[in-house]
Amino acid sequence: MSISQQRRQDILDALRRGTVPQYGLDALAVGLLPFERAFDEELEKVSRGGAVFKAIRGEYGSGKTFASRWLREKAHRLGFACAEVQISETETPLHRLETVYRRLMERLTTPDMPSGAFQNIVEAWFYTLEEDVLAQHDIDPNDSEALIDATDLLMEKRLGEVVRSAPAFALTLRAYRRALLEGQEEIANGLLAWMAGQPNISAAVKRYAMIKGDIDHFGALSFLQGVLTILKDSGHPGLLLVLDEVETLQRMRGDVRDKSLNALRQLMDEVDSGRFPGLYLVITGTPAFYDGPMGVQRLSPLAQRLAVDFTTDARFDNPRAVQIRLRGFSQESLEEVGRKVRNLYADNSVTADRILRLADDDYIAELAKAVTGKLGGKVGIAPRIFLKKLVGEVLDRIDQFEDFNPRQHYALTISDTELTSVERATSAASSVDDIELDL
Repeated sequence: MSISQQRRQDILDALRRGTVPQYGLDALAVGLLPFERAFDEELEKVSRGGAVFKAIRGEYGSGKTFASRWLREKAHRLGFACAEVQISETETPLHRLETVYRRLMERLTTPDMPSGAFQNIVEAWFYTLEEDVLAQHDIDPNDSEALIDATDLLMEKRLGEVVRSAPAFALTLRAYRRALLEGQEEIANGLLAWMAGQPNISAAVKRYAMIKGDIDHFGALSFLQGVLTILKDSGHPGLLLVLDEVETLQRMRGDVRDKSLNALRQLMDEVDSGRFPGLYLVITGTPAFYDGPMGVQRLSPLAQRLAVDFTTDARFDNPRAVQIRLRGFSQESLEEVGRKVRNLYADNSVTADRILRLADDDYIAELAKAVTGKLGGKVGIAPRIFLKKLVGEVLDRIDQFEDFNPRQHYALTISDTELTSVERATSAASSVDDIELDL
């Protein structure tokens, strides 16, 4: 695939840091082909006004975040708006849907807006409404008052059910537009922030729109409906929302965990009921979250909705099922992604010949085996650290030093400090002193 120099650099910088790149993931994708057709079908369904709920399962290091961002790139190419929200006990607890909604709005992206897309989306929507009003009614474009009144009427008609369940949504939009026309940008920005779920909005801003309080748990669902309507009208076929690391629910206090599981069930039911046309909702979690006693299995209705038989050969998994599993990395796929990264690094580089010669396929295989060996033979947790070492300690040196030969001048070392807590816990202990005990 063709990839720009800037995108290539962004990918390599992320791998050098040991993180999943935000974009350009087609260049690195390994093992996702079996899911591509189903994802394409589901994105098409959502773009036609349907809604989809998808659960992705996989052990640590199997590529859940990578897969969800790969899906996000596919969605962006179709014009979707997207948001990735990491669930956590303190920052984004799942049982507080108003907080999830706020994070969603903070991280909302479109194909041409990598962050903070909400204002652009709203402005594009008002422009579309005005164009539709002028096309449908005999209104003088210079008669601003008549245009505003007609646009307000069309806005309420388009929002439909949202106006009935959350009248403050339309009220705030009208006030936002009025504030802009009056040149009160501070008020307008405050109203947009309130609509996006931000707390601590000044009383003066709320008085201007005649609204009170903040968006609550139930209001967040109605506001999400409104956002989906605005997206559709402003030219975006849908919203892909990824709730990442949902397995953190297992570590929460019992009552909080139960509330969060119930919120997840509520979201699934709302998607199934057709309340959110244009929403593709994805959650990611470990097998323990889906199958263990501290996760989905604690809430029977949720367990029933997510139940999928994974006892058959993984080759015959159904990608269209509500829950899909990532197979994780094998030694072969680890080497394959290593070769892809090596080729990406060498592409259009003045040192390409040296890179391809010194970091040939055999060396990539040797390094992959060495990293896996250092991690106790656990291939599943090796990809992050393997790619970090490959880019930052091997390819960078080949690129910068003419006399550097990784076979002669590089010896792999992995210290505990560069491993995440999960990687340390999962890799084999080299002595009894390395074993952490829960006392």
